[in-house]
Amino acid sequence: MIGVLVVDDDFYVAGINARYVSRVPGFRVVGRVHDAASAFAAVQAGGVDLILLDHYLPDESGLSLTRRLRREGPAVDVLMVTADNRTASVQEALRAGVLQYIVKPFTFEALRGKLEAYARLRGALRDTELDQERIDRLLGSLCAPAAAAPMPKGYTQRTAELIRHIVTRAGRPVSAHDVSEQARVSRSTAQRYLKYLEEEGRLHLTLKYGDSGRPEHYYSTV
Repeated sequence: MIGVLVVDDDFYVAGINARYVSRVPGFRVVGRVHDAASAFAAVQAGGVDLILLDHYLPDESGLSLTRRLRREGPAVDVLMVTADNRTASVQEALRAGVLQYIVKPFTFEALRGKLEAYARLRGALRDTELDQERIDRLLGSLCAPAAAAPMPKGYTQRTAELIRHIVTRAGRPVSAHDVSEQARVSRSTAQRYLKYLEEEGRLHLTLKYGDSGRPEHYYSTV
């Protein structure tokens, strides 16, 4: 699961954003704070992979906090959430190391698209090497609209989401056999979808070697 820290000076908005994050499979809210000092302390405590960071905070700007985190660590990714849509602000955010930028107000679907693109990128970066085509596709997806990408021939979005939901709900690595029983599809179909989701960076593959010496494939959320 990807741990998300929600940072917003508005208690009500922070609550909405936290609920949005909780609805996206593979993500969990590890904290909700309302100023930069509390955000910095939460990151230092560990367990934070991504910060949903408001720009306007009472004690320090979100950009200033991002720069301080880059200097002092630990390494976390930042999705800037702000009403500031000025070009200069966006440029500053990118130069400070902000990975994504979303302007308030936004819908759940818009945030979900950003989070899912981030999960794909994070999953792909587990690989030791990436070819140029995959790099371009992953980086491009960070800026893509929230609309779902077309599925390959022979696949459906509904089945893919069902299988990913089963893996997420399991809370542990699962096999194609486990998934096929719960999804009520053949084992070969489950394996095809699991492989597709892993290649898209939405699931993580672990190989376990049994007595036969042949690797068994287990999948978990990124």
